Amino acid sequence: MTGIAQLAVAFSALGIMLAFMGLFPGMTGIEPGRGVGIVQFATIMVGLTLLDLGALVYVKYTFYANRPATLAQQVGIRLTLTGLLMSSMVGAADFLGFGSHIRTETTDVVLGPLQAVGVVGGLLIAAVGVMIYAASGSPPNETTTPPDA
Repeated sequence: MTGIAQLAVAFSALGIMLAFMGLFPGMTGIEPGRGVGIVQFATIMVGLTLLDLGALVYVKYTFYANRPATLAQQVGIRLTLTGLLMSSMVGAADFLGFGSHIRTETTDVVLGPLQAVGVVGGLLIAAVGVMIYAASGSPPNETTTPPDA
């Protein structure tokens, strides 16, 4: 395993740790508040982004290090980034002001069930993009195999 692939594993592990810290803030000693706040959601999304990008870099430098990306792999990268962007925007819609639970004087911002489904859907799309990237690489060079005699 190359040094870049090891760094990708470290980023993925950091991403898992950040995502769990965001999902379960009580485990770190922080008193969890009511609902999901912007800092908690940002921590979750940064963690999951590091996880997905670390997985892409790991696959690239472990399996396809000296090969150019195929069209299907480029689609996988774009699908991963699109899924991450979609889940970030859907989850942060209320915080950014275009969601259905906008902050007023009497109510607070809430991550609703429809937003949670959108976030999970975007993360599933990102995971499918990583799987497409891993499964659709170019085969090894046929010139390196000995000819049949």
